[in-house]
Amino acid sequence: MEKATLRSPFLVVNPKSYTYGEDLHKLAQRAEELAAKYDLDCLFTAQFIDLPWVIENCPHLTPCAQNMESLKPGRGMGHILPEALAAAGVKATFLNHAENPKTVHELAATIARANEVGILTCVCADSVEEAQIIAELHPDIITCELTSLIGTGQVAGEDYMRSSTEAVRAVSPSTKVLQAAGIHSGQNVYDAIRLGADATGGTSGIVCADDPLAKLDEMFEALDRARTDFYKEA
Repeated sequence: MEKATLRSPFLVVNPKSYTYGEDLHKLAQRAEELAAKYDLDCLFTAQFIDLPWVIENCPHLTPCAQNMESLKPGRGMGHILPEALAAAGVKATFLNHAENPKTVHELAATIARANEVGILTCVCADSVEEAQIIAELHPDIITCELTSLIGTGQVAGEDYMRSSTEAVRAVSPSTKVLQAAGIHSGQNVYDAIRLGADATGGTSGIVCADDPLAKLDEMFEALDRARTDFYKEA
């Protein structure tokens, strides 16, 4: 199965386990409207039970699982089967998040399985050194985010953003780089792209905002400005 394509710059909206059901639907619907309005790509994660709703109702979003495993059809009670995600219309998956890490062996095996079924892999790395190691596996996206900053509202410094992005591209030029952790404003979004990232996004910076839908508006508008300023041919 052919993988989805993502145009840089793009946004990731990752509600984790903060929201689900009707609240999740409202967030996804607003992201859908903004992705269509600005003609920007957007990875949108959701609980597995909510992904079918996103797939059916939000054609401008790239539906993304929050995890996947290297399981093959057969035994595997309670595990996450790649073929089932692909058949349902899931287009991408996060892997190795700080809140759900994988061994190197399982990470490599899961990336290989995702390639088999046509699912994009977005793999998280904490340090520049870890990003370099993961880049050797050639995932589609590497999320560079310092674990210590997740959920803090404090973004990484310019040196980390530049060095981690450069480290990934030196090893795997085709891998897109997502700078995350602490992203909570339109300015953060704009700055991440200014510093060379292909994408950025957030969780608590969006879902814990006083008005999550307005925060989405702010971030999409900033991404659109960054595209105009740093992607001249977009």
